[in-house]
Amino acid sequence: MKTIILAEKVLMNGAWQHNQVLSIEKGVIVDIAPLSYFKKDATSVINERIRGAVIPGYIDTQVNGGGGAMFNHTPTIESINAMAEAHLKYGTTTLFPTLITDDIDTIEQAADAVSEAIAQAHPSVEGVHFEGPHLSVEKKGVHLPRYIRALSDRELATYTRRDIGQVLITVAPENVPCDIIRDLVGQGVIVALGHSNAPFETVQNALDAGASGFTHLYNAMSPLTSREPGMVGAALLNNSVCGIIVDHHHIHPKAVELAYKVKGPHQLMLVTDAMAHVGASDDTIAFFDTHITRQGNKLTTPDGTLAGSCLDMHGAVTNSINDINIALEHASTMASATPARFTKIHDRVGELEVGKRANFLVINNDNTLLEVWQNGSKRLCAN
Repeated sequence: MKTIILAEKVLMNGAWQHNQVLSIEKGVIVDIAPLSYFKKDATSVINERIRGAVIPGYIDTQVNGGGGAMFNHTPTIESINAMAEAHLKYGTTTLFPTLITDDIDTIEQAADAVSEAIAQAHPSVEGVHFEGPHLSVEKKGVHLPRYIRALSDRELATYTRRDIGQVLITVAPENVPCDIIRDLVGQGVIVALGHSNAPFETVQNALDAGASGFTHLYNAMSPLTSREPGMVGAALLNNSVCGIIVDHHHIHPKAVELAYKVKGPHQLMLVTDAMAHVGASDDTIAFFDTHITRQGNKLTTPDGTLAGSCLDMHGAVTNSINDINIALEHASTMASATPARFTKIHDRVGELEVGKRANFLVINNDNTLLEVWQNGSKRLCAN
């Protein structure tokens, strides 16, 4: 049975189209056409009329937790469900559960949980992000140094599993040789660089070996200086995709503006780096052998270290619009089409096109999130 929706304003391929009729069948868009082309008959009845702007659902490649669940603590399908439900309310229709640095048993348990989600055709899950443990101790952030280590055969076997969707890993190039990066990329793994103190040349060699992205630009990476461009310099100079956390705690707005002017919306993607606090009422939540506390919209450990974020994707979009002066059309691209292309899932999500899933959001003139649709069904949103 088809669902037919008339939308007054739809963002398609980066441009606004007005009075569009979307036909949806089995959760997939099967037709988009102007109202003037719509032929109404007994089997073609408009089921719903949407006032407001329709944009693609958000895709978040870095989600550590949500709904009170932290993936590292309980790497199970139940945690994935809680995380997905929490972030869906803020417009994230696709996400990559993210496991930060941990022991090999936890890595394997996380992979099993993602495999279960993929086998069940989970509507939000397209793969997994392993952020560590092959990082730099000097740029560890809140990652525990006792777990940071070289990549072993057992980990390699996990990263190259064929039952866990698209795999994204973050590595420090000074600790992972280029031949391993080349091998991972050859087996379909997306390699991003981050949590690194590497000099420019080491980063460039990793990019030449097939690494194609950077994890949370500026944060936990060697900076751009006059005599050493560092990882930040390599990220800005190369045609690679950079994740960026626009919560105004991780990065100064002018640093975001600079990155946007250099990279543009097709090479800069919004991420949340969200912890369990998103969609949860508790302000203090356990984190390994310590805890993370929310004060306002900032997360820290007891020693004051910034510990991920309580940012949601719609917040990242509206921060980009309101504080960086990025147009809605481009902020939407940074939250949907760009991460879809980066993670190679753009054949099915990321834009409103025939043949892709009916994942979309409805916002008003103030960019307030009004509705969330996933696979052609209206879901609850945070508002």
